[in-house]
Amino acid sequence: MKGPRHLWTGDWRTASHDNDEALAAHERLRPPPEDALAEPSRPASAADATQEDRRSRLRSAPFGIGLVIAILAAAGLFASSLIGGGDNSTKNSQTPNALPAVGAKPLKPRKGQTVAGAIYEAASPAVVSVRTSGGSGTGFLVGSDGTIVTNDHVVTSNQRVIVRFGRDGGQIDADVLGTDPSSDLAVLSIPKSAIPKGVKPLQFADSRNVRVGDMVIAIGNPFDLDRTATEGIVSALGRDITAPNNYTINNVIQTDAPINPGNSGGPLLDDSAHVIGVNSQIATSGTSTGNVGIGFAVPANTVRQVVPILKKGGTIKRAYLGVQTTSPDPSKGSTGAEVASTVPGGPASRAGLQIGDVIKSIDGKRIVDPTQLTIVVSQRAPGDQVAVVVERGGTTRTIQVTLGTRPASSASP
Repeated sequence: MKGPRHLWTGDWRTASHDNDEALAAHERLRPPPEDALAEPSRPASAADATQEDRRSRLRSAPFGIGLVIAILAAAGLFASSLIGGGDNSTKNSQTPNALPAVGAKPLKPRKGQTVAGAIYEAASPAVVSVRTSGGSGTGFLVGSDGTIVTNDHVVTSNQRVIVRFGRDGGQIDADVLGTDPSSDLAVLSIPKSAIPKGVKPLQFADSRNVRVGDMVIAIGNPFDLDRTATEGIVSALGRDITAPNNYTINNVIQTDAPINPGNSGGPLLDDSAHVIGVNSQIATSGTSTGNVGIGFAVPANTVRQVVPILKKGGTIKRAYLGVQTTSPDPSKGSTGAEVASTVPGGPASRAGLQIGDVIKSIDGKRIVDPTQLTIVVSQRAPGDQVAVVVERGGTTRTIQVTLGTRPASSASP
């Protein structure tokens, strides 16, 4: 079985040449939003150019080729945590409050209506198609002010996109307020007046309360089939997948609700019609690009924390150790995270960590495997000094490491 691929389609079949011209004009004429939280501009580097070239190639590729990515089962350069361990971000005094999580009882269907039908009726009006110059995906309304959530890999580097509420809805210009490749999330904004009458924003559940076996509904635009609903269950929790910038997204929700290219950025809903995750990737088999019953959604608690920051144009800074790790040799009965490589000039390298070191704990928190290391590092902030206990050559030593700020992308797939 292949690793997960982004649910992105490079074709919007109902789009016309006139629509393309309208999008191009919108891109030219409207200035990008500015915000005090946005990072100051800096000269472009060769690495930046390489990254932009990579993203440009991905935008121009048809979904049949797609962006195929592998699960980082035991290695990776590290993602960050948000709420309850494993959901991604870093807090500081400027960080806006997270979006609220709401609890509710399951929806009661009308006589003759299924539970899935009741969820679809409640949630589908807030689901939109998202179109860029390179393809289309899905998004959903989360604020009565016109705030929309989708995937980073849907909008890529576009500053403006077009959204549409339903196949018969009109085109709406949307500004891209912010993107976060590390969590594969993006925030769009449309005029409040453009929201169709009666459409209410979707609300978020607390993804810590999600359990394997819970019934879920996915709504999206697979293969440009508007607002398609599919039903399934939560298949597993705590999965790790690769973000568009090659870092790891932790605590991802796995589902067997059928999702396909074009579902990217759409909501995964519980039986109260609340969002538990944002559909992002699927696993594929052989040459097929379609659903094989294994999909992945970025958890709601990640979305709740990231969206307010991106909405303000902010950039999320995450702690960075600068190592790739793997599980130690099981024949030796060892636990921990074995250093497979260090980033030259990175925090770990500067502090003296070496290839072959087995990381046993950080600031007293036991490390049992590479995923645990990811989570522990993610709970810290850039600039924090941590005591890293390693096993080297049969002896144990403690190394003080000052964590850095994660680079924009990882060179390691």
